[in-house]
Amino acid sequence: GIRSTLGIKVFGPDLKEIEKVGQDIERALRGMRGARTVVAERAASGFFLDVDFNRRALATYGLSLAEAQNLAMAAIGGENVSTSLSGRERYPIQVRYGRGYREDSESIKRLLITTPTGSQIHLSAIAQVQIKEGPSMVRNENAMPVGYVFVDVNLGERDIGGFVKEAKELVAQKVKIPEGYALAWSGQYENMERVKERLKIVIPITLLLIVFLLYFNTGSWTKTSIVMLAVPFSLIGAVWFMVALGYNSSIATWVGMIALMGLDAETGVFMLLYLDLAHEEREKSGRMNSRQDLIDGIVEGAVHRVRPKLMTVAAAFMGLLPIMWSVGAGADVMKRIAAPMIGGLFTSFALELLIYPVLFFEWKTLWIGTKTDSKKVR
Repeated sequence: GIRSTLGIKVFGPDLKEIEKVGQDIERALRGMRGARTVVAERAASGFFLDVDFNRRALATYGLSLAEAQNLAMAAIGGENVSTSLSGRERYPIQVRYGRGYREDSESIKRLLITTPTGSQIHLSAIAQVQIKEGPSMVRNENAMPVGYVFVDVNLGERDIGGFVKEAKELVAQKVKIPEGYALAWSGQYENMERVKERLKIVIPITLLLIVFLLYFNTGSWTKTSIVMLAVPFSLIGAVWFMVALGYNSSIATWVGMIALMGLDAETGVFMLLYLDLAHEEREKSGRMNSRQDLIDGIVEGAVHRVRPKLMTVAAAFMGLLPIMWSVGAGADVMKRIAAPMIGGLFTSFALELLIYPVLFFEWKTLWIGTKTDSKKVR
């Protein structure tokens, strides 16, 4: 039932009090940064004819409640007794009292009701007829009356999570909630909270799967740790690019970041593969005997093979870039999924070119030094 970005449901036993609380919330939130409109639902009132039958009087005249209600309904509102045919057209034939007999409450009180014995009595003899004011529609949820406050949030200016946090603080300060009444925050915010709880499970599982797949691929926890260093570096580029585009954090951006983790692992393994190949080739040919040999091997693996690594990143970049110019249904969501991946590719690639070779050098230097020390011991 919430048609806006954010909705506040006010639960309670009394409709007038619900409407009052809703209007207080409207005044408290109106003028908040990022709020386009804040509208509390009004319980639009109208005048209704209330016919309250007296059961003792009905028993006196031998009428059941259902019979009395049907007679009163037919007299005031009319009853279809037949259908008029005109070719393919069908028109109902309705019978009821003339307008002069039912134009006000006093006339309705004098309507004649036929008893089972054939006698006729006034409607006022068996029922109390009066005009009452009441709401035209009553919302009901979880077996309680409820009123809505609709809030349209400018998502380009503020993220929904930060807006709701500030709105809750304002409502707590400025709006007094009577005893027996409660508020529920709904709309897109409710969906976001539900998905956020799922992401608390999905993101750790994704990271664990990537770690184990990397270990099965490399066979070394050290190499796995080096590759996983790309994740925080790529998030830097993702956040910078989102800030440059004016995107706020959302479920779509987190989906993009999860996909970015897979790209990081792919490009990281690609760099370590070339470093390992250059190192093993020099070891087999007997050219890995000093610190300078190790440096030359790393330069060969990292610098001399920049082109294939650049092609790998460029292929992913060119595949994602057209999404940023897309328009139409779903384009906003796809842009927020692609933006973290595009921004993260650049900082991840810079990490692989500048940091990976240094870490590889430190790791292999430690390994060569330990190996040399063990030879001296023997």
